[in-house]
Amino acid sequence: MMPSTVVELDNLKVKLGRREILRGISCRLGTSGVGKAIGLLGPNGAGKSTLILTLLGFHKPLSGSARVLGFDCRSESREVRTRIGYMPETDSFIGNLTAVSLLQLMAGISGLPARNALEKAHEALFHVGLGEARYRELRTYSLGMKQMAKLAQAIVHGPELLILDEPTNGLDPSARQRMLRLVREMKEEQGMNVLMCSHLLRDVEQVCDEVVIMKDGRIVHECNLEAERRSNKRFVELEVTGHDGNLRAALPGIGADGVTEGGGRWRVVLPPGTELDALWDLLAQQNLLVRKLTHRRDTLEEIFLKAMGHIAHTPGESAGNGI
Repeated sequence: MMPSTVVELDNLKVKLGRREILRGISCRLGTSGVGKAIGLLGPNGAGKSTLILTLLGFHKPLSGSARVLGFDCRSESREVRTRIGYMPETDSFIGNLTAVSLLQLMAGISGLPARNALEKAHEALFHVGLGEARYRELRTYSLGMKQMAKLAQAIVHGPELLILDEPTNGLDPSARQRMLRLVREMKEEQGMNVLMCSHLLRDVEQVCDEVVIMKDGRIVHECNLEAERRSNKRFVELEVTGHDGNLRAALPGIGADGVTEGGGRWRVVLPPGTELDALWDLLAQQNLLVRKLTHRRDTLEEIFLKAMGHIAHTPGESAGNGI
């Protein structure tokens, strides 16, 4: 029976030297079962890499706890590591080994018998598109091929949780889309859980179901992207002329919410099922002339910028789980 939570952090604090890197973070991620992808976002120095290394057992918590797939990362680190596949951001190859030799070695270290390790090595390399190049030395690989080789070594032992650190770093557009497609397939078809750290918000938006945003060693926002997609809210930016002092009070009549930015400029949130026609009718009833109207869905980039404090929050949204 699979645990209900992929990653569970409880007031986790990690100190490196004299500096406290993780400052009491708590969250539960991937709570709805297997095959979930979690995006880990934040600026440089936010604590993302420290969190990943803590989950892998390389950093011991100062206080609090971290659990992966139900196992404690401090007291049950061996059980955690056997269930995790890790694709690091930087290359960590033995250059004069062939790809199949490296993967066989990694599979053996993970506990697979020699014969099974070789079989899984071939299988993983074909899966990521390196079947024809599997007998070439890794030092002859291009950047894109090295990224795929790193992905292959992370999945060769069939992990339950795959941790990806900047998986599309340096890839051209076609290779980037192939990488993202492979990650989606592993999540959706193989039921593999994924924790993906990336600076490319569009990649996270394409792959992930949940997002956690970090800043200065704290979690400043959690977002369920599945719920965001299902909600289908529309965010409307308006510019009107006329007396708009009663518009805020009138918006709930169509289930909407809004805030004025002055000078006839408004930001309005329309709930699911409410069409723009309802807003047009309301504006006509208020004797307001529309000079400008644009509508869109909130993007992950805007969610990220709000969490960083760079832009104001849209009406109807919470600020997230600030700590």
